[in-house]
Amino acid sequence: MSLTEKSGHFAWCALVALALAKQDNGIQSQAQENIFLTRWLAAALKQRRFSREITPDIEWLLKQGRQFGFNAKLASKLDYLWRSCTSDLSEQTDLFRLTYALDTAKNMHWRYRVLNDREWSGRNAVILNAEVNNICLSRTNLDAAFDDEGQQVAPLVARLTGNVAGLLELFSNSGWQGESCDEQFHRYILTATQNT
Repeated sequence: MSLTEKSGHFAWCALVALALAKQDNGIQSQAQENIFLTRWLAAALKQRRFSREITPDIEWLLKQGRQFGFNAKLASKLDYLWRSCTSDLSEQTDLFRLTYALDTAKNMHWRYRVLNDREWSGRNAVILNAEVNNICLSRTNLDAAFDDEGQQVAPLVARLTGNVAGLLELFSNSGWQGESCDEQFHRYILTATQNT
């Protein structure tokens, strides 16, 4: 079994345990979900229920649950992990595929930031080194680019530096394309190429 399959299996087990707990115990709120999942993750880690290879995933989720409480959204994170490990990427929403591409880029040591309006443009704009692998998105533009179902409804502008050709190939594999629109500020328009 590959690491991806092991991670997918772990996430599936956690989601099934949560679903069963909802039926049996009447878990109804995010706070109750978080308490259950935090305890479940702690038990899974202590009892070594899963492969040693995914221990860092369990530890990270457990830390998130303890640190952020119901704001950790553990069920959503587990669902994302399960889908990204087991589903055909082309069947996912535009936002999911973009998130997957960005997560993959971060794992390949790309720097990724979401900038506020002040950091995005004007005299206080973040200055990027053209030699460093950077991905910057505008929070305002990101919020406006997707509908509630995760489909792209407006152009998404990103500031990309470093090995942009390699990054655009990665985006292409996730159903996204990028086209330069402002070389001076390293701006690219990102567009979903697959309709789900």
